[in-house]
This record gives sequence, C-alpha cells and structure tokens, in this order.
Amino acid sequence: MLTNQHWVSIDDILSTKTVYIFRNNNELLVSTNGKVQKERWEYLGNKSLLIDKKVDSYLFKHGFFDENILALKVDSSEEYAVFVNESKYDGELNSIDRVFDFLRRKYLDPTIKSTIENKTGQLINPTKTTNNIVLVKHETDKGVIEIAPCMNFKGQVAYMNGQPAPDGKYKYGFMLSFIVENGIIVKD
Repeated sequence: MLTNQHWVSIDDILSTKTVYIFRNNNELLVSTNGKVQKERWEYLGNKSLLIDKKVDSYLFKHGFFDENILALKVDSSEEYAVFVNESKYDGELNSIDRVFDFLRRKYLDPTIKSTIENKTGQLINPTKTTNNIVLVKHETDKGVIEIAPCMNFKGQVAYMNGQPAPDGKYKYGFMLSFIVENGIIVKD
C-alpha cells in the first residue's frame, strides 16, 4: 500500500504541495510544487522507516497507516508527518479543504478537522484580520506564527501574538523551516 502511491503531506498544504512517492526500488521521489528531488527510503522492520535526504536522514516509526492516511512519528519525539493518499482521491489534493473533504467522505468523523488543525497548526477555515487579510496559523518550535496563505513564504509578513515575529529560524511541520528578519520571511 505504501509504494507507487502519491502521498500528499498535509503539514504545509496551504502554501506548498509536497508529494512523496515511495518506489519499489527504495527510491523516494519528493515533488514540491512540481520540482522533484530524488531521495532514498528503507523499511527497517519493527515498524521503522528510514528516509535519507540530501542533507539529513530521518528515522520514523509507524504511527497510523491505511490505504488513505499515512502518519509517521519522528523517532523519540511527538512530531508526526501526516500524509493523505492522493491516488485514492478523484482530483488533486492541493488545499486543506480538499484534504478535509476527502477525509470526511472516507471516515465521516467530525473530529478529523480538529485533529488536522492540531497536528498541522493550520486552520481549515482561517479567520481574517481587521484588515481583511487571511492569516493561517503555523505551529513552530518557537510558538504559533501567522502568515497569509501563499505558495512561497518568502517576502510574507510573519506575525506572532498580533505583532511582527521576532528574528530567527522557525521550524515547523515535517522537516520545514523559514527565517524571519524584521518581521518578514527572508528564506523558506
């Protein structure tokens, strides 16, 4: 069930579509907005999966897996990478609303919305600021950051507690990060 499927990461679905394709030859194709990187993966037994990226390697434990959902827990942490199988959806899973619709139809569970929001730090129905700018919450290692939804974070104003976010590197989602300088994301 894992191989030759299009597993869409929901960690950053509001700004980036990242698809993981696990091939039978242990090659892992990672497509981010259509740009593909070739990585490696290996099943190690004992519900463990090793993913070798260009810079780092990651050990995951099986958190949950069926034909529609793959949840991988980063070993020795409470961080999860959650994926939805686009191959089982009639169309593209390129927004959190489509992911929610797919999961709602497959599982008919009203708690899925809150679970997705809690795991990703992203609101499915984001609220607007007083300036009518839609902001999406992202849970980071330094707290909740709010950013207008976009395909590329670079150049976006980042807010924390209603104020421009402090300078620094923020880690979020599944192996993702961005750098804020003077309240603006300068690198994602």
